[in-house]
Amino acid sequence: MSDRQRQNSGTTEVREALRFDVSALEKYMTAHVVGFRGPLEASQFKGGQSNPTYLLEAQSGKYVLRRKPPGRLLKSAHAVDREFRVISALHAADFPVPRPYALCEDESVIGTSFFIMECVDGRIFWDLDLPGLGAQERAAIYDDVNATIARLHNFDAAALGLTDYGKRGNYFERQISRWAGQYRASETGTIESMNDLIDWLPQNIPEDDSSSIVHGDFRLDNLILHPDKPEVVAVLDWELSTIGHPLADFTYHLMAWQMPKIGIGSEGLLGKDLGKLGIPGEEDYTARYCERTGRVNGIADRNFCSAFNFFRLAAILQGIAGRVRDGTATSAHASDAEKGVRPLADIGLRFASRA
Repeated sequence: MSDRQRQNSGTTEVREALRFDVSALEKYMTAHVVGFRGPLEASQFKGGQSNPTYLLEAQSGKYVLRRKPPGRLLKSAHAVDREFRVISALHAADFPVPRPYALCEDESVIGTSFFIMECVDGRIFWDLDLPGLGAQERAAIYDDVNATIARLHNFDAAALGLTDYGKRGNYFERQISRWAGQYRASETGTIESMNDLIDWLPQNIPEDDSSSIVHGDFRLDNLILHPDKPEVVAVLDWELSTIGHPLADFTYHLMAWQMPKIGIGSEGLLGKDLGKLGIPGEEDYTARYCERTGRVNGIADRNFCSAFNFFRLAAILQGIAGRVRDGTATSAHASDAEKGVRPLADIGLRFASRA
């Protein structure tokens, strides 16, 4: 097992700053979660940097709780109500997400708003090369991951009741403004490449203004795979989901193929022998997505999209660094986040220079 798999797998005792009154939660679940029977015990999942996530174990089974973290928060961040809404709509459409049980916006119960969902059994891989598996299974897993994000982007938001889940149009413009603002709010030092991207990106937005439901953080470790089959059984962490540009979402996912080792997070697939591993190359993977989503001309402006996504991820990591500064970070490894901001911004600027 790799260090990253070990660090993020399983649960641990709830950290002091993120504890809550378990008896109050048990009373709430008794009243609002159909079939619930206590007594209730809570532990905290090791993985995740944003909304604290807990394993709840009771006589009636296992559940998962996601809550807004306590303390001073960035505007519009940690919107658990939005997560609950999109999961509810997608579950009704038979998309692989956990079954939603209850949303509580009464902060008097455990101190912040939260929702409760099904605990889905399966495998979470924190290493992109899927160690321990055979080439054939790796190929099948990546193909199903590709099919899953394509299916998400093919949904009609109106048919799911999500017409007002986000603004249509001008997605890149709005996202650049949002993440530049959040970066500035969390800034802990000057990074010239981030400043350059903040200047360059708004001036080079593509004409393609497509829109769909987007996940916002679609990557391998946000997926639960079937225990024995190469199938995605649940997509997790919908905090950044909205009505947005599908190509922004897909090219963010493509960062798995573009990411060098920077000392934080997954090592990425760059430089690995993908043929031997059974994992498709970036071009083949992109072509399969385009087939599934009807993009007969492929993806134009990929360099812009990559520049945007490295900028965005750098801003997200800077936000985590800001929470470390403010004492509201939810992961024991959150302090590592700041190390990734500069190298990500530098990579983003290199993609910008190719655009």
